Amino acid sequence: MPVRTEIGRRAARPLIIRPTTGRVLRYPAAVSESRPNVNPEEVEKFDQLARDWWDPNGKLRTLHDINPARLAYLESRVPLAGKHILDLGCGGGILTEELARRGARVMGLDASETAIEAASRHARAKGLEIEYGVGKAEEFAPNNENRFDVVTCMELVEHVPDPQALLRDCARLLRPGGHLALATLNRNLKAYLAAIIGAEYLLGLLPKGTHSYAQFARPSELDRWLRQAGFKTLDVRGMRYLPWLRHCALTDDPSVNYLLHAQLAWAH
Repeated sequence: MPVRTEIGRRAARPLIIRPTTGRVLRYPAAVSESRPNVNPEEVEKFDQLARDWWDPNGKLRTLHDINPARLAYLESRVPLAGKHILDLGCGGGILTEELARRGARVMGLDASETAIEAASRHARAKGLEIEYGVGKAEEFAPNNENRFDVVTCMELVEHVPDPQALLRDCARLLRPGGHLALATLNRNLKAYLAAIIGAEYLLGLLPKGTHSYAQFARPSELDRWLRQAGFKTLDVRGMRYLPWLRHCALTDDPSVNYLLHAQLAWAH
């Protein structure tokens, strides 16, 4: 069962924004009476992978392999150039950097400070103008409502205690008519065998314990949660990954990994 930590009625830790210029800005988080929508064990898990984010042959090599397919999907659904995009749960910035290269004005937000440090360091080395922040969606959303044209949320839904709350925060962050792109894992026997038994234990494509099957979400469940948050699902596509070729392609089969594009209602 996911771990939840009480924070009580107090201001959460300030967000640290690290633009590629090296300038550090601090945005105070909103006061919250609710439990943070983050599993500390999940954050610690990714903190330990800080050195691996930008190693294309390291423990996170699968993320590098699937990134072209994720980017191709985004480009097929939403014009990226000139858009203000939040990459929520950005990790080390693998997708974030590609969004910036497509002409978007991008911010990356993640609960892992070590991941954000790796992302900011790499972006600076590449000369990319990206803002990065340390924090959680529920802290960031109250002071940044209606700010973004697009929110990308890749492989985050299955790592938070309350995915419905996460989607509501995404709705707050988007302008009316804004776009949300999600990537997650289906919940069925095939997905369990492929994503956990195969990827983590047999092939070693991901560190053991990366995923919890109970956190996987069927497309029908995700669609229901999105409608409750004010979104309309526009498209669902599967992804097929061939690890021996290190190649990922979009498919019409969402039975394991899938991407979803939703749009926020113009009035919410």
